Order: sequence, then C-alpha cells, then structure tokens
Amino acid sequence: MAKKASKKQTVKKQGSFKKYILWFWGIIGAGLLFVALIFLLASWGVFGKLPTFEVLESPDTNLASEVISSDGKTLGKYYLDDNRTPVDFEELPDHLVNALIATEDERYYRHSGIDAWGTLRAVVFLGTRGGASTISQQLAKQLFTDKVSSNIGERIIQKIKEWIIAIRLEEQYTKEEIIAMYFNIYDFGNFADGIRSAARIYFGKEPHELEVDESAMLVGMFKNSSLYNPRRNPVGVTNRRNVVFEQMYKNDFINEVQLDTLKASELEIDYHPESHREGIATYFRMYLRDWLKDWTSDPKNFRPDGEKYNIYLDGLRIFTTIDSRMQQYAEEAVNEHMSRLQAEFFVQNTKERNKTAPFHDLTQAETDKLIENSMRRSERWRHMRDDLGKSSEEILASFKQERPMRIFSWKGEIDTVMTPLDSLRYYKHFLQTGMMSMDPQSGHVKAWVGGINYKHFQYDHVKQGRRQVGSTFKPFVYATAIDQLHLSPCDVLPDIYTCIEAHKYGNMEPWCPKNSNGKYSGEMITLKEALAKSVNTITARLMDKVGPQPVVNLIQRMGVESPVLPVPSIGLGTPDLSVYEMVGAFGTFANKGVYVKPVMITRIEDKNGTVLYESVPETRDVLSQEVAYTTVKLMEGVTQSGSGARLRGNYAKNQQIYKEIITGYPYEFTNPIAGKTGTTQNQSDGWFMGMVPNLVTGVWVGGEDRSIHFAGIRYGQGASMALPIWGVYMKKLYADEDLDVSKEAFEEPEEMTIRVDCDLPPEASQDSIQVDYNENLDIDF
Repeated sequence: MAKKASKKQTVKKQGSFKKYILWFWGIIGAGLLFVALIFLLASWGVFGKLPTFEVLESPDTNLASEVISSDGKTLGKYYLDDNRTPVDFEELPDHLVNALIATEDERYYRHSGIDAWGTLRAVVFLGTRGGASTISQQLAKQLFTDKVSSNIGERIIQKIKEWIIAIRLEEQYTKEEIIAMYFNIYDFGNFADGIRSAARIYFGKEPHELEVDESAMLVGMFKNSSLYNPRRNPVGVTNRRNVVFEQMYKNDFINEVQLDTLKASELEIDYHPESHREGIATYFRMYLRDWLKDWTSDPKNFRPDGEKYNIYLDGLRIFTTIDSRMQQYAEEAVNEHMSRLQAEFFVQNTKERNKTAPFHDLTQAETDKLIENSMRRSERWRHMRDDLGKSSEEILASFKQERPMRIFSWKGEIDTVMTPLDSLRYYKHFLQTGMMSMDPQSGHVKAWVGGINYKHFQYDHVKQGRRQVGSTFKPFVYATAIDQLHLSPCDVLPDIYTCIEAHKYGNMEPWCPKNSNGKYSGEMITLKEALAKSVNTITARLMDKVGPQPVVNLIQRMGVESPVLPVPSIGLGTPDLSVYEMVGAFGTFANKGVYVKPVMITRIEDKNGTVLYESVPETRDVLSQEVAYTTVKLMEGVTQSGSGARLRGNYAKNQQIYKEIITGYPYEFTNPIAGKTGTTQNQSDGWFMGMVPNLVTGVWVGGEDRSIHFAGIRYGQGASMALPIWGVYMKKLYADEDLDVSKEAFEEPEEMTIRVDCDLPPEASQDSIQVDYNENLDIDF
C-alpha cells in the first residue's frame, strides 16, 4: 500500500510539473502572441500612422541651402533652425564610422534593424551593460518620433513603432546609407546639425579631414550633445571621448599603443560659429538671398508639387562665380586699407578740428536734422513703430535711454553703455566702401565686398549704393568721341577756358568747367595726356563735339540702368551709379567692346542633385574692337603718368609721403594696367577702376552721407581713398601662384586704323608734391 501511495504521489508531482511547464510556455506563447499582435496592430497604424515606404525613401528633414564658390568652398548657408548639409557615406573617414559602430552598435553589420541579443542583454542586466537600441532604431527615433513620451505605456508604443521603422529602414537602405543618414540627422549643438556642420563648426574642417580624436569627440556627443558640449563641458567631453577610444580598442579598431596615445591627448577644438552675418562674402550672400527669394517666387521655378522652394529648408545647392581665395584677398585688402584710412579720418575729425564732426559744410541744426532722419529710417525705429505700436514720443525717449551694447571698432567689438542715438552718431564717423571684381570675358563676379562689416553696417555699397562717380566717367566720353569722330589718343586739343552755351544740350545755364587746379595751360595736349591728368576742359570740348545723349546711349548699352540726364555736366561724373554698374560697363572695354552682364550664379541644384537653374550669358556688341582697345590704351596712360601712377615704381622724393597715405605702397607693378581714378566735389567720393586683360575691379570709398568727407585732397581723393584697396588686392592675387590673373598686355585688334602709339608726356606730377596738408597730390576730379 505504501508503495502504491508513493507512486501516486510521484505521478501527481510529475503531472503538476508538466502543468507548470505548460502554464509557463502558455504564458510565454501568449506573451509572444500579444507582442506579435501589438507589432501587427502597430504596423497597421492602429496606434498612429507609420511612415510609408515613399516617406522612408525621402524622409522629411530640414536642410540648409548651401552657397558654393567657384573653387568648391562653402561660402555660407541659409537656414532657420537646422544648419544641415548632408554628406554621402564615401565622405566619412573610416575611423569616424568605426568609432560610431564601436560605441553605439557593435553588432551593426550582424542584425537587420533590431539586435535580439542586445535586447535580451539589456533586459537581463537592466541596461547596465549597454542599451538595446541599434543605429537603425536611433535613426528611426530621430526621424519619426517628434517627442519622447514620459508615459510608460505611450513610450512602449513609440518603441515598438521605432522597431518597425528600423526594420523597414534596413529593407529600404543599405547599411552604409543608414550610417550616412544617422550622421546627417543628428544635432551636435551650436547650430551644428549633421556631421558636415559639426566638423566645420567645431574643427573648421570637412568630414573627410577629421582626425581620429576629433571623430571620437563627435561620436561621444551622440550620448547627449547638450551635456557633452565641448564649449561648456570640456572635462566631461574628454572623458566621454576616452570611452569611445576604449570601445574602439575593444572592437580592434585601434591597438593598445594608439589607445594610450589618444587618451593622453588634449581636447582641442577650433570653433567656427556659422551665422548669416559672419564669415566670408557676407554682403554677396545677402544680395544672393534676396535674388533667390525672387527666383523661388516665379511660378516657373516651383517644386514638382506646385509649392515654392524654401531656401531655408529645402537644401538647395547654389553654385556661384565667387572665388573664395579672391574674395578673401579682397576682404583683407579692404580691412587693411580702411582701418588705416579710418584712423586718419578720426584724427581729422576731432571736435577741436571740426565742431560738427564727422560732417562738413553743414550747420549744427542741419547735422541734428540729418541724425534725426537717420534715426527715423533705422530698423529700431521701424520695429518699435510697426511691430510694437509705439508713438513717436515713446520711440524718441527710448533712443535717449542708455543701455548696454556692443559696437564696432577696427580693433574689435567694444562692450559699452550708450544711448541708441549716440550709437547712430558714432557710426556716422565710419568711412564705407564697395568693391567688385569681375572676369570681363565671362562676366563671372569673382569678389564682392559691400561694406566694412556686415554685422554692423548692412547697407550694400556694391549693388544698392549709388554715388557720383567723378572722373571715372570720362572714359565713356572719350570712347564716344573716338567712335563718332575717329579720334586718336595722339590727337591734340587746346587746354583753354571752355564753355557750352545755355540750352544747347538741355543745360539751363552756360557750362564752363574749371580744371582741378583752377588754371589753364593754354597748350595743345594729346587726348592721352588729357585723360591721364584728368583735364576737365578737354572733356568739355569732347562733350561739346559729340553731345551728351550719345554718351548716355553708350553707358546704357554697357549695362547702366540708373537714370542719367543727357546734360553736359555728366562728362565730369555727376551721375549717381553703383559699383556693380561701373564694373560691368568698364568690362566692355576689356572685353573688346562686348558687354557681358555680370553673372553671380552658374547653377542651382536641389538636394538630390537635379539642376533647377543654369545661367545663360547676356551679351551685346557695344563698341568696335578698335574703339574699345583705343580707350584701354588711353586709360593705360592714367597708370603711367597720371593719378594712377603711384601703382608703379617707388619715387624717391615722395617715398615717405606716399608710405604715410597709401596702404601697401610701393606696389611696383610693371605689367600693363588700364585704370581711372575719380574724386567728387568736396572729396565726398573716391573711386578707382582698374583693369588687366582678364579682371576688372571697381572700388568706391566715402562716408554714409555726402557731407562726411576729408577736409583736404591729400587723403580725400580717389588715388588715396580707393586706389590702395585695388593695389593691395592685386598684390595678393599676383602672389598666389594658383590664380591665373593676367600680367599680359591687352590684345590689339588685327586691323587698327587709329594711332595709339604716341610719345607719352614726362611723368608730370610725381615730383611736385608738397607736404602741406591741402597741397595737390596728382589730384583727380
């Protein structure tokens, strides 16, 4: 009986054990079925819509539009919140990819989106030995989870959806494409969205240029870019970077010696913040931004879905004609000369020397009115009036309240306390400039400097600004006369008092211009000498012979769109023109009489590389080759014996004077240069237009208002204000052997009937300069 009872108990125990086993597997099976059901329901969109394969093929990420130079450098970007420019996998260095895999997903190439072993490990060890999220899952989270839920149930659903999306991503993309997408989507902080921006902002490099330690630092930021920010937490970032090194060693990507060396290295960043207001070619980029807004508003340029392209979100690639090296040299030349010229301007405009500084020729009441007008035109005034609804009295009171501000100086920004009204007065003291450089054959704009500092002075003096051009207008008069009268540079005219009677050409009064020194030699002088010395009476006689209307017709065919009245006085440069217009017009002379409209963009591509726009040159025949070449030869005389001669050798007698007033002197150029200086009344504007066969450059310098100028001609003329920028710029270009800037002579047409090779006059004014403050120095008006 005892044996039977024992046997029954054993059978009962075995039955109970089997029942528990069945229950256990039943629960496991039910759990698996439940999970499968949850996955199935999630995949059907029961818990929220999942991205379609079409969306996965083109995930909706905001991409910055990139402005690219002709030599392949990024000049800047247009973006709102996401400063992101994508890279391809091939652009990523091996050590960057290895660092990511070693740190974030060691089994990346052995799973299909979900790492089952990693998930089991995370569950068993409660995440203490690494997380379960794969790179594909993290990418899914970045792309399609707007906000991580704090609710456990909702977060589980989010996690399941991320798993499903990760599997679909693996089906849709290669492993390499997923890694590239992951690097492109991540926000590294400090407006560094994606690996390209991060490499540029933290190290001033392209991704393929990153070193191992730099790659490790960036990969370390994937854990938390806010916490591991190298600018705020260098110690924490160094420790995190070293964890990445250890993971690379663990996964055999580096050896022990490399590990020890890398961990001992200092954390070094080369921070390059990216901003619309900073960097290279800022004025050009802002002009281009406005051009792009107009271009995207044209219905024929809309996206395939009928919407406008958004330059801040759609990742356009704008290929420009700007050469980053030439742009850099142009900006350096402007900074070198303008900082030096400004120092002298401050000296001359102390309250002791000029009670209405920086204004001249105005009463105190007139200067106060000018400041008031500037205040009412300011962005601050418009914002307070239009956006905040403030009254004029409230706004004026605000302008008189002191507040902390950061102001511009040539030695760097200054933190100070002043009223906005005083800041307006302060900024009026600064001389401004505009400079543009163009290839006359292609019309490609190579450099564009619209002012001295875009952050503080946003008005563009290349395209927006229009100022009187002074004697730089005279070549247009000479070219018209050569064309109509078949004149030669060797032909002579008398330098005598000359008048054009009233009403002859629309002038209400007789026009009787004086020479700059108020004297007339009474001698017969060649046209070449007359242009070189900028003799006003000769220009007046030529204007009388051809009339002003043909001159206006000529400049209009040369691309000048600003209104110019056909009156005799235009011959001495009274029209207000832009640097952009002047460079385009002078390019006609250098391009054998053919006008080519300046080109800034060669093509525009969308984010997929589809070409949306390609530039087509706009050209027109304006002058014969013979007339264009003859005018060029006339302007060569300006740099040989006229106001531009300081571009040449070092004149012993005046060496010290020139070194004091001319930045970069002596230049000692020996190659053919055609040019023309210009100075307007009261020294308000200084110009220089300089040409070699494959480059035309125009420079303007002056105050924000015409009453802001030098008191005398020593500094206040085109040869002192503007020409030095051209000289410094060209010296830099010629010193760069990678740039093909011509030193050759201008090509002479095969058939020339006009005589251009006449004896030049003695180098007239080089040894006549006196030290007296107001004495003429190869003066040009």
